[in-house]
Amino acid sequence: MLLVIALTSGAALLWPVLAQGAASGLTTAQAVQLINREKAVVIDVCEPEEFAQGHVAGAKNVPLAQLEAQLPKWVKNKTTPVVMLCQAGSRAARAAAQAQKLGYAQAQPLAGGLKAWREASLPIDKA
Repeated sequence: MLLVIALTSGAALLWPVLAQGAASGLTTAQAVQLINREKAVVIDVCEPEEFAQGHVAGAKNVPLAQLEAQLPKWVKNKTTPVVMLCQAGSRAARAAAQAQKLGYAQAQPLAGGLKAWREASLPIDKA
């Protein structure tokens, strides 16, 4: 019985580490470091209505469908770090892949999107 309890508690402790490792993208802490230290540009690929409800301070709104045409307008230097985000992270992952194909080698999605940003109690702007 004690062995089962020990194994169960060990698995419960390891689960968050394993789940985070499986998730692709930046953590909120890594994103904040990129923004503050390396002047990363934050691109929110949500639709304008979603963006108006709340977004990361300083983020540029470029809907996913318009990314290819508008990204060069906001990020002229392709070596600049770019943090892509959306509400939950799935569109941001597609946007980061698309940006990398365009030559933005340091484009990365924010794992968990705006939801993770809010859960980390980081500031949100509303338009």
